[in-house]
Amino acid sequence: MLRPFGPNEVWFIVQAVRWTLLLSAIAFVGGGIGGLIVALSRTAPLGWLRGVATGYIQLFQGTPLLMQLFLVFFGANLFGGSIDPLVAAAVALTLNAAAFLGQIWRGCIDAVPKGQWEAATALGMRYPARMHYIVLPQAARIAVAPTVGFLVLLVKSTSLTSIIGFVEITRAGQIINNATFRPFLVFSIVATIYFALCWPLSILSQRLEQRFGTVSR
Repeated sequence: MLRPFGPNEVWFIVQAVRWTLLLSAIAFVGGGIGGLIVALSRTAPLGWLRGVATGYIQLFQGTPLLMQLFLVFFGANLFGGSIDPLVAAAVALTLNAAAFLGQIWRGCIDAVPKGQWEAATALGMRYPARMHYIVLPQAARIAVAPTVGFLVLLVKSTSLTSIIGFVEITRAGQIINNATFRPFLVFSIVATIYFALCWPLSILSQRLEQRFGTVSR
């Protein structure tokens, strides 16, 4: 039996925002740590380390995030156990974010003028010192805008976790739609919430691009 759509249904969807934000925060922080490791490995002087980092990036950029979610969530069954949807979603999104942030930040590191690298080398700095004192501070300024832009993508990507049963905004909308059968109204509200979350971040990314003198592509 269908139930009427009312304030309680809207509130149920709005409450799911906290889980979207929590998952986004976990994936962004975890992906940031992993992405820094990938970026540094990608620019390291050791060839095998660059190869491993390149392979990692190609693996996660070359496969759909949805498949990665499935593999993490259902892969636990291979070991005779189960995994909480939040944990599975956080692991998959963190691994995926690490690959994309690693590639973004690797490009930002490469964007630092070569003269800076050469000057640091001429001063006798080894790779860790060059990165810490010369390259990374400059690359960080370049990386701010695209990193915020990626955060927008990450927030929207959390909607895919509904497929494994994690109750974020999209899944909450599906639950309410199944109870009320008001798809246009329900998913219009869901879309509005996503817009309210992502639009300020998009504006921030554009302003940061202008502030740091980068060209929007």
